[in-house]
Amino acid sequence: MQVAVRRMRADEWEAARAACIDAFDEPGIPELLDILHSSWGWDDELAFVAARGDEVVALVLFTPCFVDAPDRVVPVLVLSPVGVCRRLQRQGVGDALVRFALAELERTRPEPAVFLEGIPSYYPRFGFRPGAELGFAPPSPRIPAAAFMVYPLPAYDASVRGNLVYADAFWRADAVGLRE
Repeated sequence: MQVAVRRMRADEWEAARAACIDAFDEPGIPELLDILHSSWGWDDELAFVAARGDEVVALVLFTPCFVDAPDRVVPVLVLSPVGVCRRLQRQGVGDALVRFALAELERTRPEPAVFLEGIPSYYPRFGFRPGAELGFAPPSPRIPAAAFMVYPLPAYDASVRGNLVYADAFWRADAVGLRE
């Protein structure tokens, strides 16, 4: 599937939001997107899209968060959500989008790492590793250990360890870990 991947333009927010909502069968996704978009941590530079012609078909967002390390608070990023409209899923669109976005972050961002809660069989292909392997702890015990992953960026420092602290938007949208 041929798509153009790039940073999202501010005027594409509604189309990108719609593509991401279409990707999920979860009622909380619109709320999460809206809370993230209106939060203190929103940065247009951290939103990436895939487009087919003039149509935005996928979105991936990164949000500034923190690691509570023993000696300081360290700014990091969290990848969430990533969504490809249903009719184009399983065609490589999400793969291309995530690879592009991570390459851009490697090239342009000062943070040492990107974290996520994700499918353990999917995200290692991009270089994500279990967070515990690098000394990180998830922000909630409801996050399965295998799903808590980290992607070291060029500024990664192996001495930084500690708990990931999510931005308040994830908590307000109840988008942390698994509920019973």
